Amino acid sequence: MFEKIKTLNQNKVSYSEVVAVIPAAGMATRLAPLPCSKELIPIGFGAIGQEKKFRPKVVSHYLLEMFKLARIKKAYIVLHSGKLDIPVYFGSGQMVDMKLAYLLVDFPIAVPYTLDQAYPFVRNKLVALGFPDIVLHPEDSFVQLLTKKMQTKADIVLGLYPTDQPHKMDVIDFDENGCIRQIRPKPSKLKDGKLNYTWLTAVWTPVFTQYLHEFVTEHKKRYLGDCLETATKNRRELFVGDVFQAAIADRFNIETVLFSDGNCLDIGTPEDLAKAFGISYLGR
Repeated sequence: MFEKIKTLNQNKVSYSEVVAVIPAAGMATRLAPLPCSKELIPIGFGAIGQEKKFRPKVVSHYLLEMFKLARIKKAYIVLHSGKLDIPVYFGSGQMVDMKLAYLLVDFPIAVPYTLDQAYPFVRNKLVALGFPDIVLHPEDSFVQLLTKKMQTKADIVLGLYPTDQPHKMDVIDFDENGCIRQIRPKPSKLKDGKLNYTWLTAVWTPVFTQYLHEFVTEHKKRYLGDCLETATKNRRELFVGDVFQAAIADRFNIETVLFSDGNCLDIGTPEDLAKAFGISYLGR
């Protein structure tokens, strides 16, 4: 499938514009009940808005600042109808000096489905992916990913970060040159204790956008059918790492940037949310 997709796209790719896609359709059941979407939980303080007033800073604001630092000025935030407080809060993006648009999913099955909702709007763009409920360091992660993309012929560039919770994230097996051998999506047990890196940022070309679209289309046809909610109850969740692993098998050119001194914190559980308030760089 990859060779067919690459042939169709190789003469139609323009990297004059990078567009961010932000999946924000999750239900946050592990944090429920919440008075707002988890992406709007205040984490630290900062200079907010054009007037640079010192105000509480919501967790997703940090991701938008990372995009802006990489000169990414447009983002699609994909959410479901129960999270309309996000567009109410960020509006058109003036607060963060970006152009923001919002896409709705009917049923938040899995992150690959959420990302594919943006397919008609980003199919010919270079795409940057980040997660709005994960705080990352370094802040110039996307600058480095885009630099690596422009220096190579990569179809995908992944940012790899150390993690002390590999059972909660996709773990990466890679060699000394940063070449990925395998991606293991959220393994319950790890035989190899050395697998303590995860991917949390990505940049990819229209070749992979098309691949993701066809992967999701085939997955839905094969496993879900028409009744999405019923079909997902007894089936393992599809992760983005599954699609990346399939791309590895299909011989995509995947490069990595290793942030060995970086760190990450997913605020998706009460325990990790509590940790967030103790990280000093969040309060800048």
